[in-house]
Amino acid sequence: MGREIYDIINDMAEVLNASQMQKLQEVLVKRLSENTVSDYLQTTNMDFLDMFLTAKHLEGCSDKTIRYYRCNIEKMLDTINIPVIKITTEMLRKYLVEYQTINNCGKVTIDNIRRSLSTFFSWLEEEDYIIKSPMKRIHKVKTGVIVKDTIPDEKIEILRDNCNNLRDRAMIDFLLSTGIRVGELVRLNIDDIDFSERECVVYGKGDKERKAYFDA
Repeated sequence: MGREIYDIINDMAEVLNASQMQKLQEVLVKRLSENTVSDYLQTTNMDFLDMFLTAKHLEGCSDKTIRYYRCNIEKMLDTINIPVIKITTEMLRKYLVEYQTINNCGKVTIDNIRRSLSTFFSWLEEEDYIIKSPMKRIHKVKTGVIVKDTIPDEKIEILRDNCNNLRDRAMIDFLLSTGIRVGELVRLNIDDIDFSERECVVYGKGDKERKAYFDA
């Protein structure tokens, strides 16, 4: 957005509510564009998405996370199909409700999508492309806490018995002992393991480093 437009709306923030500010923003963009076509007006929704994903990549998000962001945000933009500057809270609420109904998905899935959209619109706000994120009034979806069952001893022995070599057996025992993720085990190197102290350095989501411990 042109700096002038942003400054005008920012000056009016104390006397206008959110919907009035959004309307003012739309009018300013429309009127000023009659004489001046800014870079902002030429930026498409996909351009904004690409810029957002580039920013997230620089922040250290994994390729899997980047793909997840792209999938969720692209679907929303294709469905609502208007410039991001005009997307409202009501439109996003309707989108999430209809998405849940059409895809018959659970609350956890919808809340994950909500978080992706919230991150995208918060970035647009931080970068001064929009005045206020329309996701701010869409709160976390309440979900029940699911306690996962532990693996019975019988199944653990079946896993061990079906290992064809010592390496596979070591991997199964290591996962059981440390509780680390399979993806974290794949990234593990011998140099990351201290056998004398029975600990290892694990690189988790977002390349966050932590220590995990294993038994004899």
